[in-house]
Amino acid sequence: MPELPEVETVRRVLEPYLLKKTITGVQIHNAQVIAAPSPEQCIAGMTGQSIAAFARHGKFLRLLFESGDYLTIHLRMTGCLTVQPQTVPTEKHTHIVIALDDGNELRYQDVRRLGKLWFARHGEEDISGAKELGIEPFDSALNAVFLQDKCRNSKKPVKSMLLDQSIVAGIGNIYSDEILFAAGIRPDKPCNMLTDSDFERLAAAIPERLAFFIEKNAISFEEYALSKGKDYRNTPYLCVYGRGGEPCLVCGTTLQRLVLGGRSSVFCPHCQR
Repeated sequence: MPELPEVETVRRVLEPYLLKKTITGVQIHNAQVIAAPSPEQCIAGMTGQSIAAFARHGKFLRLLFESGDYLTIHLRMTGCLTVQPQTVPTEKHTHIVIALDDGNELRYQDVRRLGKLWFARHGEEDISGAKELGIEPFDSALNAVFLQDKCRNSKKPVKSMLLDQSIVAGIGNIYSDEILFAAGIRPDKPCNMLTDSDFERLAAAIPERLAFFIEKNAISFEEYALSKGKDYRNTPYLCVYGRGGEPCLVCGTTLQRLVLGGRSSVFCPHCQR
């Protein structure tokens, strides 16, 4: 599932092709992906809108319009956004087509139809769930004290804390493993057993690792369009995720795999105490 680095890559690649463009029409081929309001209201509400910004919070993307209205997008597991010329035929599983005044289209594809879109007017309550998200990983307020205040009395594993979107937004299964490896903390260590030093290392590793993988995911618009937004380039740089049974890249110890809350976790028993 796309996590913060992948979603941020989508935002950075497409933003230059969306800013200051005006929506001239909207086609909804599958209403299942429209969470709210009705497809008819979405079409009427977005048509004629000028795009002021393309933002991200956690794993959510948001088209912000000059009017103050906005469209929230959650790609979930297989959702994909591309910008294509209107002359290029739409592909299978293209559920929404947003025509722009420069002759291009913003297209939403989703094989499994798990992603959702919400259109809201300025001042309306945000029902997408984005407002319930916690702090951004790059917010200066994310420090050891913040993390301690959120979870120091919890017996939950530290990995579960990292996956809690109401605490820090955007971290998923892949990067929680990578963050914990960088911080030298086992994923199953209870939060109430973390030391002050653990919290310091964790607070430093969260933004550092996510920024690192955003950089490694960097891709040109042409490459992005060719791969339909699915060519993530971070795999060669993953230290532990998906590498259970292989030697640790730092110490050579065999990486171990365990399951926490139904999620697979990989760690080094030597480097992560």
